[in-house]
Amino acid sequence: MGGVAVEMSRERFEELVGEALDEVPEELLGLMSNVVILVEDDPPPGDDDLLGLYEGHALTERGWDYAGVLPDRILIYRRPILRICDSEEDVVDEVAVTVVHEIAHHFGIDDDRLHDLGWA
Repeated sequence: MGGVAVEMSRERFEELVGEALDEVPEELLGLMSNVVILVEDDPPPGDDDLLGLYEGHALTERGWDYAGVLPDRILIYRRPILRICDSEEDVVDEVAVTVVHEIAHHFGIDDDRLHDLGWA
């Protein structure tokens, strides 16, 4: 993995993720169920360019038998985002897009639809 283009502490990056979440309408956040949002430095090996990942069962896929499962996870990957950005402003924008993109997966919206909506 290459170095980062923008230097930023993990703490500052986590603040940006929190700020991105603050921009999501409360009504939408209130509909999220059994999901945690985490910051990781790096994606899994082999996925070096991955900016975020949704792991779990989208709300649209949960049936009557969905119970007693561990929370879904939304992972936001710090180093890949810092690598593709040229400024802190770019990081703010990319974090916001990545957070919205992964939340959309929680609601069952796929990559093709996100691309059509401009959130890919």
